[in-house]
Amino acid sequence: MLRIRNNKTLKGLAVFCPGVVYSAATGTKLTLDMLVPQTPAQDTDARFPLVVFVQGSGWHFPDTNYEIPQLAMLSRAGYVVASVTHRNIDDGHPAPAFLQDVKTAVRFLRANAGQYHIDPDRVYAFGTSSGGNTALLLGLTGDMAEFRTEEYPDVSDHVDAVIDCFGPTDFSLFGEVDEGQERGDMIRKFCGGPVDWTLLKKMSPLCYVQPGKKYVPFLIAHGDCDQLVDFAHSEQMAKRLEQCGADVSLVCVEGADHEGDFWSGQIWDIFRNFLDKQSGQ
Repeated sequence: MLRIRNNKTLKGLAVFCPGVVYSAATGTKLTLDMLVPQTPAQDTDARFPLVVFVQGSGWHFPDTNYEIPQLAMLSRAGYVVASVTHRNIDDGHPAPAFLQDVKTAVRFLRANAGQYHIDPDRVYAFGTSSGGNTALLLGLTGDMAEFRTEEYPDVSDHVDAVIDCFGPTDFSLFGEVDEGQERGDMIRKFCGGPVDWTLLKKMSPLCYVQPGKKYVPFLIAHGDCDQLVDFAHSEQMAKRLEQCGADVSLVCVEGADHEGDFWSGQIWDIFRNFLDKQSGQ
């Protein structure tokens, strides 16, 4: 007979809470899927750092399930993880709707920190592709009035660190937008009509990086064979942040394309170590 000790603290276990509605003010129910570390029923004061994750979707409707198996590893390690949806550019919701929505989700989670065992002073943004663009913008536009909705008006949407995976950082790097081009069609939907370079600049994280500002820590990772978002996006972003005094690290995944072979146990270990450093886990 093998005898092992019971797990009184429930350490290493997590609960999945799908379909949590964080906003209905736009007429569309916006949801997030949550992974919460398990705690004993009597431990009502337990608080864990929060990771707000945005799956890449081309600014369409994110598939919150895509990375849930991997994100569950973070939750079992002591992080609350929220995989967030936002409005879809295909449904007539151009930029900055996606950013407004995710910022609303951050405020919702802070406003309900006690219910979900969240430490509101340790909130981190993590995103891939268009979600990486969103995560960068979250880190660079915290509490900016221009991107706030009326929901939870007294709650901060500031985040304390950012992980960006192969996110677009400067729309001008995409070059000319041609009629009939798939990327061009997406960008026109993103703009809600004709290509609007003023709006595209506003949605380019690189444009918010200026000398004399204080920055949260950034971890940027990108494959150098990415066929959708060129590695130059991340290389340029990391260089600008470093020049402006930010704490930034750039990870090049050699030979990796967009998604797919970008992912490995090694890259998840890098992300986990970064989060542990920021949160003091």
